[in-house]
Amino acid sequence: MSFSTLGDKSERGFLDGQFLIAMPSMQDSNFTRAVVYICAHSQAGAMGFIINRAQQISFTDVLHHLKIMDQADTIMLPLQTRDFPILSGGPVETGRGFVLHSDDFVSESSIPVSDDISLTATLDIIRAICDGRGPARATMLLGYAGWGAGQLELEIANNGWLNCPASDELIFDRALEGKYERALALLGVSPEMLSSEAGHA
Repeated sequence: MSFSTLGDKSERGFLDGQFLIAMPSMQDSNFTRAVVYICAHSQAGAMGFIINRAQQISFTDVLHHLKIMDQADTIMLPLQTRDFPILSGGPVETGRGFVLHSDDFVSESSIPVSDDISLTATLDIIRAICDGRGPARATMLLGYAGWGAGQLELEIANNGWLNCPASDELIFDRALEGKYERALALLGVSPEMLSSEAGHA
């Protein structure tokens, strides 16, 4: 599934609005210890964002790259804005930026992904954040995770992922350290329990 089909909510899959938590047996290094928020799931496939992987570039780097603000002006931004989190959302279209945010900000291009969370992938939200008009809670992600028809279901069947209802608090939690463990805790599971189960049917 691609980002362009996200807005079509005519059919929802059972993983919509769920977290995927990578099992220790996960073979794909892109998803080692990953927590993925699934924004769309249907028979056509699934897409979502890794929410616990740091990105090497900063928000001010993004502002410079997009020519929204120059170096001198970014120094004047509030610290909270300069430290706005940029995450590595997944291995697909890694040069493209997306903002997951609370639904108190809406633009023409915003797509609701749950009752409380929207996704915007246009410059207007970046400008709004710079101007102090942005959403109360938000995080920017470069790239996304995508699966073709039946691919994710097969990975789950092969014990690659655990899934559970997503937590908005965890999505927007800026503390990436330990987010994997906190996601597992939503299921009452610890990493040690998973390690001891690895390799056992």
